[in-house]
Amino acid sequence: MSDDQPAVSSTPLAGHGAAQLASVLVNTYNAELRDAEGFIGDRASKRAFQAIMDDWRERLRKVGEDPLGETPTDDIGKKKLDKLLVDGDPEAAGLVHGAIEEFAQELATVIRRFLRLKGWRGTQRIAVGGGLRAGRIGELAIGRAGVLLKGEHGHELELRPIRHHPDEAGLIGAIHLAPSWIFSGHDSIVAVDIGGTNIRAGIVALNVKKARDLSEAHVLGFELWRHGDEKPSREEAVERLGDMLRDLIRRARKDGHKLAPFIGIGCPGIIVEDGSIKRGGQNLPGNWESSRFNLPERVRDQVPEIDGHETIVLMHNDAVVQGLSEVPFMADVEHWGVLTIGTGLGNARFTNRRAPDKE
Repeated sequence: MSDDQPAVSSTPLAGHGAAQLASVLVNTYNAELRDAEGFIGDRASKRAFQAIMDDWRERLRKVGEDPLGETPTDDIGKKKLDKLLVDGDPEAAGLVHGAIEEFAQELATVIRRFLRLKGWRGTQRIAVGGGLRAGRIGELAIGRAGVLLKGEHGHELELRPIRHHPDEAGLIGAIHLAPSWIFSGHDSIVAVDIGGTNIRAGIVALNVKKARDLSEAHVLGFELWRHGDEKPSREEAVERLGDMLRDLIRRARKDGHKLAPFIGIGCPGIIVEDGSIKRGGQNLPGNWESSRFNLPERVRDQVPEIDGHETIVLMHNDAVVQGLSEVPFMADVEHWGVLTIGTGLGNARFTNRRAPDKE
């Protein structure tokens, strides 16, 4: 293998939603644990944290003033909450700390349930991503949950924030959907991260001259569309995504990048081998679970070629793709997973096929 090629296997092209990828086996994903109250994962979601905050604020209002004022919890950004922790009013900071502690307890409980699943047994490390991880409050909740799991129940499990910013991890992970031969003679790919409220499309630089294991891959730039604000139809969403992709490809070409003829997509739900979505796409604009709708085919129609080569499109679950961004940093364990804290709790569990080279 030349020094300019990624250190991943030369396996054939995987199918959409494949269980076997170049570097890892996807043991399970999108597990939907339930109890009498509904989906257990909902207890460790962004909405759950906000509900905990609202509950504490309501209790305080009954005996005095709310230290966070009149602003609804939904409108208080992560940056403001982070600032309160550092130099805010002591009672306001105490409120946030209390919410973090309670959320961490719930997160630890949810993780214990996952670890009892057959596909999750023996997990040695879990990376936690999603929007909540992007702030200090998320990092503290992850750290506290990790301490609870180790200290109270003796789990030999490492819990840590996902390495890349969540906005970029879902794009960077797309490079691990494909075997290395696709990248021959190219330095970057196009990636798409589809969520219930946002769609991101970006250019990911492989940076294999610095690291063949793709640990130095990074996002050169991305476009973000908050489709949740506009409520488009499915057809309008596909057209808008096509516009985003063509614009990014033009800019990459203008900047001198050599794009591989490959588009990797992370999308919510159970992804079938033919590229359809079996279930889990209920938060996307329109009916994405229809048997007559195939997103990879529609994307290929929008971008049939990249620099004169026929475009290959591969799609997997969004939590799987975000987790794949951790592949170069999981070489020292065999079994690992990812949880993504967002509108719900995305999840995926992996087994390394072989340790990537570290050079």
